[in-house]
Amino acid sequence: MPLQTGKYVKITIADQGLGIQPPYLDKVFDPYFTTKQKGSGLGLTTAYSIVKQHQGHLAVESVSGVGTTFSVYLPALETNHYPEKREVAGPIIGQGRILLMDDEATVREVLGKMLEELGYQVSFATEGSEAIRLYQQAQEQNQPFAAAIIDLTIPGGLGGKETLEQIKKIDPHVRAIVSSGYSDDAIMADYLKYGFSGAIAKPYNLIKLSRILSKVIK
Repeated sequence: MPLQTGKYVKITIADQGLGIQPPYLDKVFDPYFTTKQKGSGLGLTTAYSIVKQHQGHLAVESVSGVGTTFSVYLPALETNHYPEKREVAGPIIGQGRILLMDDEATVREVLGKMLEELGYQVSFATEGSEAIRLYQQAQEQNQPFAAAIIDLTIPGGLGGKETLEQIKKIDPHVRAIVSSGYSDDAIMADYLKYGFSGAIAKPYNLIKLSRILSKVIK
């Protein structure tokens, strides 16, 4: 198990379905891998990322025709003394126009509402070509974007890295934040090297999002 020594809480979810075919078992946590006609392939990737961010592990076992079992391992407290609750500062309210590029309609809807709650106006793009067009249009109309949040991977479309390269030709000073559900990606880990001003991993946290935007836009 890729876990540090210690005590863990184990949560097991099992079904009695058809199971996962052996060739697919090692791919279920890969981003955009899916065997469904209407599936994004991001559900298990996001779940794996969340558990890993909490120093845990998500494992899967499956037998064809018998069923599938997912096991979540999360670090257990070594003491009954809970840390004192501390006041958490609220989100930082901002202003300005934000360009949001993501191919997932649900992500656009949720993140769009979060941005509006933080005081921003939002324009949406589903892939790189559309984002570039909207950015160019905003510049020409003298209504520039304060920042852009760009999804790293767009299946069948222009992805985040390539999109930013094109936008920089329009505006070398663009403030772009790279976004991904796969936090181990090299660009997420070293975003400045690739020309981004910030990085935020999915799923989004309102306070963290507000602070990143405030830092990037200032």
